[in-house]
Amino acid sequence: MSNVEVGQKAPDFTLSDMYGKKVSLEDYRGRIVVLVFIRHLG
Repeated sequence: MSNVEVGQKAPDFTLSDMYGKKVSLEDYRGRIVVLVFIRHLG
């Protein structure tokens, strides 16, 4: 994956939320989204 610069659109991706539900960035198209990545220690 290439670097994303400030102001560019983020590439679509899908991850599991903390409850195991699959969430895709595409699900929030057209909305303001704040991404928070937390490192899992375990």
